[in-house]
Amino acid sequence: MKYGISPRRLRVLLPMLLWFCVGPALSASRHAKKHAPPPKVEQPSVQRTDPPNWWSGLPNPMLLLNGKNLSGAHVTSSVPGISVRRTRVSANGHWVFVWLDIAAAPAQKLELVVRTPGGEAHVPYALEQRHAPMDGFQGFSSADVIYRILPENFENGDQSKGPLQQSPRAYHGGNLRGIAGHLDYLQQLGVTTVSVPLLYANGATAAGEDHGQDAGNHGTGNMYGVNPHLGTLQDYEDMAQALHSHNMKLVLDAALNHVGPKNPWLLDPPAPEWFHGTLAHHLEANGDFAAITDPHASPAAYRPVVDGWVGNVLSDLNQSNPQVKEYLIQNAIWWIESGALDGLRLDAFPYVDRVFWEDFHSELHALYPHLTMVGEISNPDPTIVSYFAGGAKHGGIDTGLYTPFDFPTFFVLRATLTGTAPTGDASMTRLADVQRQDWLYPHPERLVTFLGNRDAGSFLSQPGATAARVKLAFGLLATMRGMPQIDSGDEIALAGGFSGDKNDAFTAAGRTPQQEAMHAWVQGLLQLRAHHEVLQSGAQQDLLVDDTGFVFARMDVPASGKASAALAQGEIVLVLMNKADAPRTFHLDFSRTALQGIASLAPAWNAKETVTVEHNQCDVNVGAEQLMVLSAQR
Repeated sequence: MKYGISPRRLRVLLPMLLWFCVGPALSASRHAKKHAPPPKVEQPSVQRTDPPNWWSGLPNPMLLLNGKNLSGAHVTSSVPGISVRRTRVSANGHWVFVWLDIAAAPAQKLELVVRTPGGEAHVPYALEQRHAPMDGFQGFSSADVIYRILPENFENGDQSKGPLQQSPRAYHGGNLRGIAGHLDYLQQLGVTTVSVPLLYANGATAAGEDHGQDAGNHGTGNMYGVNPHLGTLQDYEDMAQALHSHNMKLVLDAALNHVGPKNPWLLDPPAPEWFHGTLAHHLEANGDFAAITDPHASPAAYRPVVDGWVGNVLSDLNQSNPQVKEYLIQNAIWWIESGALDGLRLDAFPYVDRVFWEDFHSELHALYPHLTMVGEISNPDPTIVSYFAGGAKHGGIDTGLYTPFDFPTFFVLRATLTGTAPTGDASMTRLADVQRQDWLYPHPERLVTFLGNRDAGSFLSQPGATAARVKLAFGLLATMRGMPQIDSGDEIALAGGFSGDKNDAFTAAGRTPQQEAMHAWVQGLLQLRAHHEVLQSGAQQDLLVDDTGFVFARMDVPASGKASAALAQGEIVLVLMNKADAPRTFHLDFSRTALQGIASLAPAWNAKETVTVEHNQCDVNVGAEQLMVLSAQR
């Protein structure tokens, strides 16, 4: 007799043994699942609403709610007359688009009720009363002088913000209250319009984390909040009101191409295709604006510009997405209405598709007919910059842009006046050659001329720049065609003055002799411009240009006329610039020019003697590195 179990019997008994061991446990588990309560659905919550408020009388808004447990959300309004047209919830339940119908609803407070299987969330909301047209919304023109201010570098108007930071990458203590407290200084200088950079909250909390302008432009985490280092929304509104009460204008930056690496959208976009590409897979912007202007270029040549991430870091928003487009246009409206803005500076203009700009300007001008916008197209070629100006269609599309910045003139002024251009390339003929191409622009008289900016630094910071050359540059800025913009502090050849500094440059007593000399020069030129309309809007006629000299006239002509002698009428002023390091005599022949037939030239700026004109000819002496302005007498 053999002991053990045969393989045949083992195959029969093994299932029975397994069931004996685990069967009761499986049965208990099935019973527990059958009678277990359903999974708990969490209560919905809303942490943020964009835009945080709206205005009665404006178009129906699209709200973007951000929170948790919003899947399956149904949104209603708590008041009659305001209803929810439709909603769209993100796949992860973090975002809800809510399209409101405010019809003719008056200004009032309400609640949005967000219902999900997990419960309700109540979101306070408000329709505000709109500003009256006379509160602002004036727009700007060539009659204006713009003063560009980085608030953190200007003045600390709130001593509770603490001491100034010394690191060049730190916040320097300036804020919006500091601007509002020095409007008399700006008006006395001759400024009519103040331009400030992006005020978006960036999430930084410690002084010195990031430089304010860099963080504001490229580290934004909230397009509806004011950077706490610069102040509050109330400070912004108070600054705007103070400017308008001084009959001054306010221009604010708008960055509609990209958001920075700190924006939560990067890891949690509100909707599919919110960006061009993803954090892991995207094009890098190459800045080849020429490819956009080339009618023979393939999409492969220009898509990296309009779809690429600037610096491979700044995530490119997809303005072709209807929700992105509506969000960005509403954001601009919100800042405009909050501050009764007069204009916008549109950052990175060529990086955005033309069709978006056409729709953007069409919608904004329908609400604010006088609002004006200036676009940043950083390129030295007039054929490229002019392509983006409004008033002309390319590819059947008009961008609607009021004016670009005059980057071609900016680059040439630096090259010709600092002495840093290559040999033979610093002739003043370069400036005339750039302006010869003004015919490319529908409105060259609107071009915003400037000497420096945040990206390129101040004029005086350039190698070869001197105080004398800065004065020449300011002289041309104030007398050439276009609308001048001054960076804060350039009027004293510094970055700016701060409360608490040993050198308080806001007063004559606090300025050094060198600062006072530059301030007096700039102030005098701006007052000259304010008192001579031809320097604001008159036509320009070039009379002489060579390596070291530039002579031109500004005059009244009919709106449709060229700056010719036959059409000249009213006042005429003559501007003479000598950049040579020795005095120079200009022999001028006014035959067949706007000044034909004049009797003399009287001093208007930086000149002492009247010049007699005989047979349309005269000689004018101009000192070394000097600019003077004379007024034609008939």
